[in-house]
Amino acid sequence: MKEILNAIALTRINYFSLAGMLELYRRMGSATAIMEHRHDIRDVMPDASDRLVTALTDVDEALHRAEVELEFCEHNGIRPLTLNDDDYPQRLRECDDAPLVIYYKGSATLNAQRVVCVVGTRRSTVYGEDLIRRFATELRQLCPQTLIVSGLAYGIDICAHRHALQNGLPTVAVLAHGLDDLYPPRHRKTADEMVKNGGLLTEFPSGTRADKVNFVRRNRIVAGMSDACILVESAAKGGGLITCGIARDYNRDVFAFPGAVGAPYSEGCNNLIRHNGAALITSARDFVEGMGWQTDATLQQAQQQGIERQIFPDLTDEEQQVVGTLQRTNDLQINMLSVQTGIPIGRLTALLFSLEMKGVIKNLAGGVYHLMA
Repeated sequence: MKEILNAIALTRINYFSLAGMLELYRRMGSATAIMEHRHDIRDVMPDASDRLVTALTDVDEALHRAEVELEFCEHNGIRPLTLNDDDYPQRLRECDDAPLVIYYKGSATLNAQRVVCVVGTRRSTVYGEDLIRRFATELRQLCPQTLIVSGLAYGIDICAHRHALQNGLPTVAVLAHGLDDLYPPRHRKTADEMVKNGGLLTEFPSGTRADKVNFVRRNRIVAGMSDACILVESAAKGGGLITCGIARDYNRDVFAFPGAVGAPYSEGCNNLIRHNGAALITSARDFVEGMGWQTDATLQQAQQQGIERQIFPDLTDEEQQVVGTLQRTNDLQINMLSVQTGIPIGRLTALLFSLEMKGVIKNLAGGVYHLMA
């Protein structure tokens, strides 16, 4: 509880950038360690800025506000998750601008084996909504445990959430405000349903309103916690395209549904595909194949047949560590392998190449690594 309180307090200190706060946290290992060394921070971090040193001198007000926030969370069934919490989204944790604390109300795991964000225009058409309906229905058959992430906005976002719920797929909305409010308010009924099979997530404390700048900040969480980003409909400019750009910066896979030439809300998708910013898909099967994912039916059949992975005695300890991880959860992208093995991506890249040369693993489409049976 002390760590959560200190982490919330640090997010209330706004004199240094999010990236700077994250660097400090990772250097010291916890918010509590930062608080304990706040009066001699330069002994631990010699390059700490003057603003940071000054901000950490007096944290009484920040701690008080953190106590109020924590009490609000306890009374409303909200879980504050710090960067070191096991339930914090592992994919998001690796991002350079990951939030130090997120607030979550829901039932779905944020570290599902497969996480996909669906984004697009707030002015969706019948064409776009039909694409989402068919995508969700087919995805339920292929990979029913997939978590669908979006932003609860009008148009494509709310359509993705609703069709996920209709098909029994867990779905999480990332909000641009505190959990004491809901925007837009007319989506309250869907949001309440999502708490039972999915959830609501935000980095913003209670009392934060849905200001325009918060939606841009929100988009990085939508992209960062996902394996892939799917753009359904978009004008030539829009928030969905921003999220796709962030996803590419995070080395996530990006896909887009094409639309009719000249259709205003297909222009962004068509441009993205034309400039190789997204892979073209027309169905959930296209997407699953593009990601190199096995369908859940295939996995279930393999388990029923009792397939066991081979033990490779000629591997180094680090190579065996990678193999052991893939034995537990096969078909992982390099970012998830890095998180689960604790091996830095630079070193992991060399290990994966070595394992490919030995015929132990195979690099599938979408940057997914598959352990050979």
